[in-house]
This record gives sequence, C-alpha cells and structure tokens, in this order.
Amino acid sequence: MKKSDPIENFISLLSKIPGLGPRSARRATLFLLARKEFLLLPLYSALKNLVEDVSLCDTCGNISVGQTCKICMDPKRDHNIICVVEDVSDLWAIERAGAFKGVFHVLGGTLSAMDSIGPAEINISLLERRVSTQDNFQELILALNATLDGQTTSHYIADLFNGKNVKVTSLAKGVPIGGELDYLDEGTISAALHSRKDF
Repeated sequence: MKKSDPIENFISLLSKIPGLGPRSARRATLFLLARKEFLLLPLYSALKNLVEDVSLCDTCGNISVGQTCKICMDPKRDHNIICVVEDVSDLWAIERAGAFKGVFHVLGGTLSAMDSIGPAEINISLLERRVSTQDNFQELILALNATLDGQTTSHYIADLFNGKNVKVTSLAKGVPIGGELDYLDEGTISAALHSRKDF
C-alpha cells in the first residue's frame, strides 16, 4: 500500500481551517518547511500539547487545561450570574470587552430542526442542573446570536425557567456604537426601536 504524501496531506488538512483555502495552505506549508527548526517543530510540540492537555470544562463547556476552566475557578467572579453563549468564540468576545464579571455556560450550538439538533444535542440539561443547584442564583443572561436558531434557542431556555424564580435577560439589540442609521439593515433598526429605553 502506497504511503500518502505527507506534504499533500498536511496541505489538505490545513486548507480545512476557516480562512485558509488550498492556495493559502500551500503557502503556509512552504513557509513552515523553510523554518522547520524555528517554527515547524515548536508548532508540532504545541499541537501535541493541545491534543493531550486541552479539553472542555466540566462546569461550563469552555476550553480548559484540566477539568475546570480558569473562569469557573476564579473566586472573584460572580457565580450567581450565568451568561449563556453558543460557542467558545462568543465567550472569548465577551471576555475581550472586559465588562462581564459573572460566569459562562457554553451550549456548544443552537437548536435547529433542519439539522436535527434538539435539546439533548447541546448543553441545556447541564445548564438546568447548574441553575437549580445554585442557592442564591440571580440572573441568566442569554447572549445567543441574533439568528433564527439563536432566537429559537433563547425562547426555549427562557420557557424552561419560566415560573422557577429565575431572572432571564437577553443582550440588547440594535444600533451599534458609532453606527449610522443610513448604513443599518431594517432588522437592526426594528430591533433597536423595540429595545428602546429611557434616555
């Protein structure tokens, strides 16, 4: 049996990364091979460490080195406020803003009838357990994307906690800071009008 070409195999795998097509993957491969000692070998070691040491946090679903992530272990965070996000990338975006001091819950996707993704396929039952075991739980913030699937998932979660003495909120939607009305789509303007508040 003929052994596959390691270079072509690497290019093929690299081209599957978002933002890299076959041409970019070829260029990146040649760049790495030309710097084998200084870049490719350290990259190999870093990838090996990622595979062996990184997993999902048992508590929230964030990427973690160990069973529990740094955010869940941080005693300075308010563990009675949970921000629910779709993916780890959304968690990172909120963390970059530096405005949220609670903890997170990563669903790992959204409900989607078309893709046959129901509540059992995402981390909704774990969220229910977390909230029900918190003694002084204060608020559940739904920070899901403003897509049809994101909104469907938000409504499903809000209905789950309806009548359970749990405050459920969502992120405000509408005009972004620095945004001009003339450049916004009708859906964003409509959401901004419906989410208006006292000035």
